[in-house]
Amino acid sequence: MSKMSTSKTIREKIWTKLKDVARPDTRFHMNFAEVIPDFEGSEAATDRVVQSEAYQNSRFAFITPDNCLADLRRRMIEDGKPFVMSTYGIYRGFVYLDPATVPDGAALYASWLDGMEHFGVPITLEEIAQKGRFDYLVTGASAVSVNGVRFGKGHGFFDLEWGMFTDLGLVDEHTPVHAVVHDVQLVEEQLQPSETDILVDTILTPHKTHVVERRAKRPRGVKWPLLEPKQISETPPLQELQRLQGLA
Repeated sequence: MSKMSTSKTIREKIWTKLKDVARPDTRFHMNFAEVIPDFEGSEAATDRVVQSEAYQNSRFAFITPDNCLADLRRRMIEDGKPFVMSTYGIYRGFVYLDPATVPDGAALYASWLDGMEHFGVPITLEEIAQKGRFDYLVTGASAVSVNGVRFGKGHGFFDLEWGMFTDLGLVDEHTPVHAVVHDVQLVEEQLQPSETDILVDTILTPHKTHVVERRAKRPRGVKWPLLEPKQISETPPLQELQRLQGLA
């Protein structure tokens, strides 16, 4: 079975189980091909994140816009930890949230996507690089295997973001990458990563913290030959990266 059909099979199997524990999205409801949902117990998973050494030591992080990470974004704001988040589909690039700009009592609103639109400010790849390296990344997932292979919605956005960040030296093999998922999204078998799959080193669920042992090497750089011209034209940071690399 090809990698693509294996991924599709795993996602569909997990999505069936996820329907029982997912919290409906306000826009996409239970359409898991378009949204990585919040789930019952995500606050307990967030508690595990906050207790982790990677979180405690982080000063500048990248957080995906997944619904299951809203509570983590709230906690980061309350803890005064600035972070960058991608916009939906990366169509409008990235936003930067400085907790100092969020008034007392507004952290919950600011952690939601509508709140991020209000308190977050657009930030370019070049401006991110000027702030320094990310020392911590957190993502949701459709599914993640015990050996750290992460599956998103199927669009490859996080893999693409990772490629951009490695090209600019913002992350590397040793950067902590945590996945927050429900227990039903943890795939018990070992899976073979593709050339673009990001491997996470810790998986946090409402009921356990799973540390990935003997993680395979992570990919590096944007794989330009794999991208359609339309995707590049619809993703401003890819165009910016081409300019920075002298490819435009």
